[in-house]
Amino acid sequence: MNQEDATKLLVQWLRKPNHGDYGSYGYGVYLPALLRTFLQANGIRHDEQESELRKLMPHFYAAAWDLCRRGILRPGVHSYGAQATADGSSGNGYSITPFGHKWLSEAGKDDSVPTEPGRFAQMLEPLKERFGPGFYERSQEAVRCYGAHAYLACCAMCGAASESILLATAIAKKTEEEVLRLYATANGRSKIENIVIGQAKDYLKREYRGYTSLVKYWRDESAHGKISGISDNEAYTSLALLLRFAHFVNDNWDELADI
Repeated sequence: MNQEDATKLLVQWLRKPNHGDYGSYGYGVYLPALLRTFLQANGIRHDEQESELRKLMPHFYAAAWDLCRRGILRPGVHSYGAQATADGSSGNGYSITPFGHKWLSEAGKDDSVPTEPGRFAQMLEPLKERFGPGFYERSQEAVRCYGAHAYLACCAMCGAASESILLATAIAKKTEEEVLRLYATANGRSKIENIVIGQAKDYLKREYRGYTSLVKYWRDESAHGKISGISDNEAYTSLALLLRFAHFVNDNWDELADI
């Protein structure tokens, strides 16, 4: 169990809370009751639950605070005059915000998207040195935007992160000054892409363009003032493509960077 696992479970419980026989004590979600009910359902005996709670609760406290930071939960009772307890007020009791209710009613792919500081960061960490801090920053911003259901911003950041990969690969073949100067000219992106894959094998060109075509489209869409229509599905696919594109370039670095 880690914070990422706790967050997934907590979001599931927010959608279908089950406090069992313990009650929620005036809170929308009461963590000890939710977790005790979960442990009981998974065959943990009552006399073993206290030690399990002590091990697991720090992860759920961190997950609950992250959801508070994102505006989905807030500490405290669910309504004025509701029962409150010292234990709940010390960090065990939360309620869902109006934004949280809207967030929970929307598509549930968030449950399977790894979020900072979780597994997505872990998967990208080995690539940070290769593609640079600009790539890492933009990729993490993309995940944060997705978590906030800011899907247009998510796609824009995925596009920006993919261009950081493009620039890093071109700079490995040319000087940074030369690449950035060319990038700033008309059709600069296409010129830089030609540096990277112009002489590559055909199968690498096809796969490279397959990864970047949709990301570039969504990046361009986000740059215009018209309504984009970008939704959960596009943003989720954009994140997945970014991750796969980064690993594809890393796995074929010697060929693409011509080192």
